[in-house]
Amino acid sequence: MKILITGGTGFTGSHLVKHVLREGNKAVVLDNQEGIMLDELKKLGAEVTIGSVTDPAALKKAVEGCDAVYHLAAAFRKINVPKSEYDNTNINAMSSLLEICREAGVKKVVYCSTQGVHGNIESLAQNPPVPGDETSPIKPEDYYQYTKYEGEKVAQAFMDKGMDITILRPTALYGPGDPGRFLMLYKQVKKGWFPFFGPGTAFYHPVYVENFCDAFTLAVQRPESKGQTYLIADGEYFRIKEIVQKIADIMGVKCRMIHLPFYPMYWLSFLVAGIFKLLPFEPPLFPRRVDWYRQNRGFKIDKARRELGYEPKVGLDEGLRLAYDWYKQNGYL
Repeated sequence: MKILITGGTGFTGSHLVKHVLREGNKAVVLDNQEGIMLDELKKLGAEVTIGSVTDPAALKKAVEGCDAVYHLAAAFRKINVPKSEYDNTNINAMSSLLEICREAGVKKVVYCSTQGVHGNIESLAQNPPVPGDETSPIKPEDYYQYTKYEGEKVAQAFMDKGMDITILRPTALYGPGDPGRFLMLYKQVKKGWFPFFGPGTAFYHPVYVENFCDAFTLAVQRPESKGQTYLIADGEYFRIKEIVQKIADIMGVKCRMIHLPFYPMYWLSFLVAGIFKLLPFEPPLFPRRVDWYRQNRGFKIDKARRELGYEPKVGLDEGLRLAYDWYKQNGYL
């Protein structure tokens, strides 16, 4: 098969490109950034084009001859940008891409959405906690999450026309090559202390990046995936304190956990974010980052197991170790 991976030079995308190539397929990549894995992807045989999914001409060229498209490209974690950037990348480009795929006769499209469309899973605060699933209320809590769900609506409109599309909602992705939140956790743990704004008992649901890649293959292989949406996660969710402690154990570091009040930091995050709107830099603190300390995220993956045959192969302890080894080998820690 010839498969287009949009956003294929990023953290998740580069893993997916390598996954596609390992399976004996041809990989075409379209991304607006070179990323840290560009040279490796080219050496492995990926056909890489640096261009934007908001450019219909670039999309049309990338889609040509492809049997399947894995759509990961998105405006993500961009703070001081106009909402139109999210709209153009996460909604309008989705519509253009699917129309081009339909005209080109692409057999399968797999769209990477996000667990964030469900927002805070309030049932996890019950005793005992009750995890969410694909039927949990849709209540995105920031503009990125909102536009990702709008992208799902675009996908649904094309599904209604008969296109074979599957939507995947990953939980918190991590693994080797992750330049984001998990690296921040390791760096803070390395200092020997970790601040928790609040009790640190919120639930967090990781998914090892290679586990997520497996779901794309299964979505293509399983006919019953047509028109379906799946939450893709590891087999367990954890309290954020537990994850921090696991990282400390793997690093061999004694990490003192310091608990501070949540709301002073939360309101400060709005102030900092507001000030940085006037500056040409991204803020070091903003509400979404602070919300990590209190939002509950944990899901059942029964539907993916039942219909896709999905089973996460790498658990948290092994995944955190693999990520740590990569960070050390590449000079991040």
